[in-house]
Amino acid sequence: MIKALFDGQHLSFVQPYYFLLLLLLPLLIWWQWKNKTPQNPNLRITSLGGIKTVKPTWRVRLRSLLKVFRSIAFVALVVAIARPQSSNVSESVDSDGIDIVLSVDVSGSMMAEDLKPNRIEAAKQVANNFVDKRANDRIGLVIFSGESFTQCPITIDHNIVKEQLAAIKSGMLQDGTAIGMGLATAVDRLRNSKAKSKIIILLTDGVNNTGLIDPSTALEIAKAYKLRVYCIGVGTRGEAPYPVQTPVGIQKQMVPVEIDEALLKNIASQTGGKYFRATSNSSLASVYKEIDQLEKSKVEVSSFKHFTDLFLPFALLALICIALEMVLRYTIFRSIT
Repeated sequence: MIKALFDGQHLSFVQPYYFLLLLLLPLLIWWQWKNKTPQNPNLRITSLGGIKTVKPTWRVRLRSLLKVFRSIAFVALVVAIARPQSSNVSESVDSDGIDIVLSVDVSGSMMAEDLKPNRIEAAKQVANNFVDKRANDRIGLVIFSGESFTQCPITIDHNIVKEQLAAIKSGMLQDGTAIGMGLATAVDRLRNSKAKSKIIILLTDGVNNTGLIDPSTALEIAKAYKLRVYCIGVGTRGEAPYPVQTPVGIQKQMVPVEIDEALLKNIASQTGGKYFRATSNSSLASVYKEIDQLEKSKVEVSSFKHFTDLFLPFALLALICIALEMVLRYTIFRSIT
């Protein structure tokens, strides 16, 4: 309670107009000093020489404390009847979060350097920034190349997601591009989800050329579970520099960029999602930014304000000052008042 008295930001008064009574304080002080002379009988003396050297006693010096106690009591009473209160605001957050699975291609072609430093590192960076913006959503991570693997189940612990995202690299799985497997594994992560909105963000730079599950089959499963799929084709148009190991070291070779855009567009359109082509780091960042805008979580924040009355300390202070003034007046200072 004492701490609340000094918290000006959350301190308020229910009846502040009572502070106008403080205008009477100067009048009270003037009245006290006007009536400070004791009403004793007059004494005639012929000379003041004999009493000029007499020093006032400590009781005479401290007699003004009575007026101080009376003034403090008056101020404290005014503050008390103005009803000081401290306020405390609490919030209740109700969020309809979205369950999201990032399905990322980690095939060898993702080492191409048309995005800097390469496609897979650029994809990890923008995905990491995307995760940071989705505070109310559960996110999972799937990787695929010639096969697919759940790198991180859907979770609200985004630190774990980002740790697993940072750990992925090309060559973790058998090489190839199994888009159907990457989509099917992501669907499997979301099929038991109770979220109102469930989406998959599938990123690849190639053409489906392997895998036990055909992309069309994975698409039908995604539709059955009412999952929305956003597809991203990453890679420049034409040719891209690719590091190749040669007898004289790693050399850059230009390789053609082949992305099955027709397939990715079909998956996106049939599931209610959207297809994007990212040809640079900036355009890839823009793609994730647009998806972030399209898939907004519904968050409702309810605020509750609680008030605590603080008049009691001031009322007690006034009572103590009045009691002290009366006790001192009729005991220690009795003989001189």
